Order: sequence, then structure tokens, then C-alpha cells
Amino acid sequence: MALPLSALGQGFGLGGSLIVAIGAQNAYLLRQGLKRQYVLPLATICFLSDALLIALGAGGFGTLVQSNPGFVTAATWIGALFLLVYGGKSAYAALKPGTLDVDAAPATPPTRTQAMLTCLAVTWLNPHVYLDTVLLLGGIAGKYALPERASFAVGAMLASCCWFYSLGYGAAKLAPLFRKPMTWRVLDAVIAIIMWAIAASLLRSAPGV
Repeated sequence: MALPLSALGQGFGLGGSLIVAIGAQNAYLLRQGLKRQYVLPLATICFLSDALLIALGAGGFGTLVQSNPGFVTAATWIGALFLLVYGGKSAYAALKPGTLDVDAAPATPPTRTQAMLTCLAVTWLNPHVYLDTVLLLGGIAGKYALPERASFAVGAMLASCCWFYSLGYGAAKLAPLFRKPMTWRVLDAVIAIIMWAIAASLLRSAPGV
């Protein structure tokens, strides 16, 4: 059976919008990618961690939301509000873009084990990862029936997979762009548009609208 493309696209768009923000995890993977150190295991850790949290959100929290009509309504409105605010923050960031310092790194290269442990730490000790994957993605996934919910989760996982491996292996080519404020201006503007579009879609599907 083919995956519902609408839910798949929403999952990919929202998951991608959330994952590309400047953060410790992306910065660490980018720096290691620049040095071509342990890119495959580190990108895999980032992707599998995201996929697990997305699955937990869509399967666990999403199921809880779907089993209670009141939760569906609340999750839809809260999710839309969050996306509107998050999109607003991205739009504001586009007006005042920052840069990512990809050169800051310890003088002594880490071992493979040290690099992997650091990657696990910047991933699992970041509270935003749970908000983005388990609560936000899981809550929005809960408005779908099971086939569409699975498609939404797969879309978000695909976005995570594409981003982390592209970031790790494309770091050497991407680094000059990430040093330019204009790159983040364009990226933040695109993120804002995607988030607002998905928020509008959620509001159109909200009960009573």
C-alpha cells in the first residue's frame, strides 16, 4: 500500500524545518565533517536517535492523542500555535541572521569513542529534541489515523536522514556558506514559510473550523 503523500510531505517538511536550526548537535556534526572524522557513525547516531524519538512520539504520544478527541483538538491548536510562534522566530532570525563558527574545536582530535559519546550527549541531553520530536511531531501525528500517522513519521525520519548525512558528508562544501549571514537569512526565511504553511494546514483541519 502506498504511503499517503500528503502526510508524508507534511512530516518531511516539518521534520526538516525543525532539524536544520543552528544547534549543538548540528554544529558538532558539521565540525567533525569538516575534519572528515567519524562522519558515518556520528551521522548514524544523530539519525537513529531522531528516528527513535519520532517513532516514540508518533506511536506513543500520537496514539494517546488520537484516542481522546479532546486531545486531538488541543494538540492541533497547540501545534499550530507553536508553529506560528516558531515560524515568527525564524522570520525574525532572517532579519538578524547569525553565523555558525565551524572552526572552534579542541586541539587534540577525539578518539572514535569520545566523538560518539559527545554526539550522544549533545543529542540526548538537549531538551529541545524531546519538544520537537516526541511532543510536537507526536502531537501533530496524533491527528492522523494510523496509516497516515505512520506516513507522517516516515516523512520526518526521511528529512532527518537526508539532513544528517548531507551535513556530515557535505560539510567541506557547505562550510563556506554557513559562515555567511545571508545563508542563514535565506534558510530561516524558508523555515518560517514552511512552518506557517503547515500551521495553516493544521488550522484548516481543526474541529469547528
